[in-house]
Amino acid sequence: MTLASKIVRALVLTGFGINCDYETQDALTSAGAETDRIHINQLIDQARRGEGLSNYHILAVDGGFSWADDHGAGVLLGLKLRSHLGEQIQDFIAAGKLIIGICNGFQALVNMGLLPAFDGDYRKRTVALTANDCGNFRDDWVYLGVDPETQCVFTKGLKAIELPIRHGEGKFYAPPEVLDRLRQSGQVVLRYCRPEHHEDPDLRGQAEQYLGQAQGLFPFNPNGSLDDIAGICDPTGRIFGLMPHPEAFHHLTNHPAWTRLVEQRKRRGLPPPDWEGDGLKIFRNAVRFAQEHLL
Repeated sequence: MTLASKIVRALVLTGFGINCDYETQDALTSAGAETDRIHINQLIDQARRGEGLSNYHILAVDGGFSWADDHGAGVLLGLKLRSHLGEQIQDFIAAGKLIIGICNGFQALVNMGLLPAFDGDYRKRTVALTANDCGNFRDDWVYLGVDPETQCVFTKGLKAIELPIRHGEGKFYAPPEVLDRLRQSGQVVLRYCRPEHHEDPDLRGQAEQYLGQAQGLFPFNPNGSLDDIAGICDPTGRIFGLMPHPEAFHHLTNHPAWTRLVEQRKRRGLPPPDWEGDGLKIFRNAVRFAQEHLL
């Protein structure tokens, strides 16, 4: 198998408690990629034969509770990836390909050192995702603002989005000097926000008009993340990790208020809402980048 064709190929990881693989596969396929779900053990076996990651342009390390989050969220998944696929992943990155880590996948990328990868060091861990300040698992929808200074290719053209969250260890933590460097280098991608005019139903679906940074306010910042950080990227913008789930909002009907939104806009004579979910736009950006730069 080669990459000679003009088709973007994506790999979605599965196995041992990863449970968002079907949704992630569907989102990438809807975005235009030829997408395979592969068990991590199968991928390791392929790597031993000199195959595996080299056949793909996009790697999705998706959400769930790998190894039941034993020893900490994403710890064992990150260890297994680094121990058995570390060199292939380094080659994948060096080839300019894309990696997205969603929720548990974000935790694994952080534990491996793939994020934030200051100075191109993809092995050193400098940030953490730890237990929510609220003390319990959160399953909710959040408002997110895209940092205008971000280098991330996954969020190109986006200003603000809504996505669901479901995690118990999503608090982003880093020392002050690391936070400063993330901000200065454009590696902060997403921040939790709050609606400033949420009483006006006309503004739903036009997030950039009504968001203000959460400033730690619960439940808009659902976990106590420092600087309201919900997602970061590496210095190239090609590796992206986020706690919210873009694969879970690929169509407007995924949104809990979609019927009300459609009817409200209809009654007020407003244009219909965008039927494409905010999350699918993230995957479309990834596929478009791969088409333009990797084929």
